[in-house]
Amino acid sequence: MQDKPKVLVSDKLSETAVQIFRDRGIDVTFEPGLGKDKERLLEVIGQYDGLAIRSATKVSDKVLAAATNLKVIGRAGIGVDNVDIPAASKQGVIVMNTPFGNSITTAEHAVAMMFAVARQIPEASASTHAGKWEKSRFMGVELTAKALGVIGAGNIGGIVCERALGLKMKVIAYDPFLTEERANKMGVKKVELDELLAKADFITMHVPLTDKTRNILSAENIAKLKPGVRIVNCARGGLVDEAALAEALKDGRVAGAAFDVFAVEPATDSPLFNLPNVVVTPHLGAATTEAQENVALQVAEQMSDYLLSGAVTNALNMPSVTAEEAKVMGPWVKLAGHLGAFVGQLTDEPIRAINILYNGQVAEMNTAALNASAVAGILKVANPDVNMVSAPVIAKDRGVDISTTTQEKTGVFDAYIKLTVITDKRERSIAGTVFSDGKPRFIQIKGITIDAEIGANMVYTTNEDVPGIIGALGNTMGANGVNIANFTLGRSERGEEAIALLYVDDPVPGAALDALKDTGLFEQVRALQFEVA
Repeated sequence: MQDKPKVLVSDKLSETAVQIFRDRGIDVTFEPGLGKDKERLLEVIGQYDGLAIRSATKVSDKVLAAATNLKVIGRAGIGVDNVDIPAASKQGVIVMNTPFGNSITTAEHAVAMMFAVARQIPEASASTHAGKWEKSRFMGVELTAKALGVIGAGNIGGIVCERALGLKMKVIAYDPFLTEERANKMGVKKVELDELLAKADFITMHVPLTDKTRNILSAENIAKLKPGVRIVNCARGGLVDEAALAEALKDGRVAGAAFDVFAVEPATDSPLFNLPNVVVTPHLGAATTEAQENVALQVAEQMSDYLLSGAVTNALNMPSVTAEEAKVMGPWVKLAGHLGAFVGQLTDEPIRAINILYNGQVAEMNTAALNASAVAGILKVANPDVNMVSAPVIAKDRGVDISTTTQEKTGVFDAYIKLTVITDKRERSIAGTVFSDGKPRFIQIKGITIDAEIGANMVYTTNEDVPGIIGALGNTMGANGVNIANFTLGRSERGEEAIALLYVDDPVPGAALDALKDTGLFEQVRALQFEVA
């Protein structure tokens, strides 16, 4: 008889969640707090097939090296900063999370913080506890009829919009991926960031921390805010220049702020601390009994399903496919993700529709998983937390129409995938195939035939087909110390539109990109990055 799978729960999970493992026939060891004992964890982890954690246990490459039998890590919650995902992937360990279990709780905390800063509740409470009766000191404002600016109208932001509309607020939203149709359905007005900054009485943020969102409320943007605005951040530290906001609070341009997250955590010091009408909490967005129970139950079910039947749910580093499909589909899943990443890095406006064409043998595979990989590739550019399971849900919530077309073999390739993205401004397409060596390739961009190897760092250019392009690309890269590993050109017709894809050894410095633009030869110059490991 086959031994029962063994799971270690090294952080605090509810007894109900632990019982799920037992009821499913899994041998579970429940040692909350073990995750903080690094030496003890290293001693015992080799015995287990699964590891269930929250945020306390740090799953480093050293822990993974000792986890010789480990097959799955389950994180009860969304954040996986405490897990070395690349190391887990190399070792064949699946990393799961529970991306939607605390959405309502986090949204409710943002609304609560908005009320708190509007009515100065914490300061008024402290004053009254101190035996004072400073009724005239704490003059607040109503939320009714005020303009709420929501930065990021995805899952959590969408819930905040719904709650705010129920409070009779006027909601305006900035989200590059929010379509007009989706905004209308939500009952909010879609605006650009500058308009939101100028018009909002309250601003709340619900975006991940990426290169594009870091310091989205910079000193420059804080200067654009409507006088008397109140700022709420229950999303991620680093979205706001805290020092610049502190100055704006001191001089009265900003009337108040409510922060649950900080650039450095644990936050023992911040420019926002001890300022009047600034409400601060210690990252409590997901800290409710219901949310903690939900994510614990979800992770127990997901891990049990995988260990007992091989079903994969909410995996961050593996497609949701059966064990039989995974071996054949692996290279095609990577290709679909690369196609999505290419389009995602070139598309700055809201996406209305995505069509994925499967030609030949690939049309007979699990196209749902391939679709998920392609959509995740697109959305990960703006939200690194997106995975293959959550990507279709997020796209649907944003009103993106996803369609699939399958057809029998046409052309010279036994199989290929073509991804087409439609926005209000343009239609963009790219196609790729998998060669016999298992390596994905780009074979067509914008209808132009190419044969491009996919590397971690690439440069994409478009231009009119004129002499001097190859020289300009080579000379500029060389002058900036960038070594070209591979170089692919294509054109529609002689003298018409042409494209180039450069596979380079290292990330391209901004100076090199600027130098290419300054030649005046190129219509578009973009540095691209792909996860090729």
